[in-house]
Amino acid sequence: MDWIKRNLMFVIGGAIALVLMGLAGFYLYTGMSKNDAALEKLNAEYATLNSLNTQNPHPGDDKTDNITAAKDQDKAVSAFISSKAAMVFKPIPSIPDSTNADNSMLAGALRRTIDQMRKEASARGVQVATNYYFSFMAERDRIMFDKAGLLPLSVQLGEVKAICDVLFAARVNAIDNIRRERVSVHDVEAQQSTDYLDRITVTNEVALVSPYEVSVRCFSAEIAALLSGFASSPNGLIVRAINVEPSVLGGDMGVAGGEGMPYMQQPVYQPQPYTRRMMGEEGGYRPPPAPVYVPPAPAGRGGLPTLLDEKQLKVTLLIEVVKLTVKK
Repeated sequence: MDWIKRNLMFVIGGAIALVLMGLAGFYLYTGMSKNDAALEKLNAEYATLNSLNTQNPHPGDDKTDNITAAKDQDKAVSAFISSKAAMVFKPIPSIPDSTNADNSMLAGALRRTIDQMRKEASARGVQVATNYYFSFMAERDRIMFDKAGLLPLSVQLGEVKAICDVLFAARVNAIDNIRRERVSVHDVEAQQSTDYLDRITVTNEVALVSPYEVSVRCFSAEIAALLSGFASSPNGLIVRAINVEPSVLGGDMGVAGGEGMPYMQQPVYQPQPYTRRMMGEEGGYRPPPAPVYVPPAPAGRGGLPTLLDEKQLKVTLLIEVVKLTVKK
């Protein structure tokens, strides 16, 4: 203690020096850590620069700025989509065509649209199952809908009608089924699973793509009319895939076939000719003999040979509705 008292200033100076050395060490350690982080970031930037310099196309140099050129091209593509492409991919109006649709509007529009499609199918000779609701069976008897599903259901109703308009115009023999994406709580809880697809709507920076599946029965001429109708549609209806197989409901859909059953020639019963009443031995009345079955005569072998005996086909189409998202 006496030594500390005699050398108090020296002790205080040494303590201060020790604290300063600790602070200097801490500062040095912190600076080295920052330096290492900055060096690592610089190396990453050099690696990115080297990667860009080796890419094809090259990002540019002092004379050519390919990045600016790419941005200009992106603007040109957006302008093309919003002007010329929009004429080919016109949006399909929702039913009801309102962004503020409520329960009563959707319920009334759904019933009117389904009734209209049934009448149009009957007028065009297209067979549709009794009480078929064109994939909206889960919403058939509802007057209250899921709030989040009001707008998606309106959009889907308009798109289903646009697809059916092409089917009716092609005069297919029958519509077996239409399947769509689940967009509301009622669709998720529905037991009618045949109305829905496992696919969902996908999107990118250009458009929304919504899937639908349609199963119809028709002949080859109607298939050509179908594909032509979808190709010439102004609403962006794209046939992504098509599957054709023989129909299982009967091959020959002739005039006598009616509901898709093959026509069968009925046997002919020809009565025995007689010219007068035939009396029995005792003078009583004896009825005429029973008619005798006469099988139909076989078709003759003459005439032109059959070169084409077309059978009815079952056609399944995967259709994608393309909706542009780029605005003018």
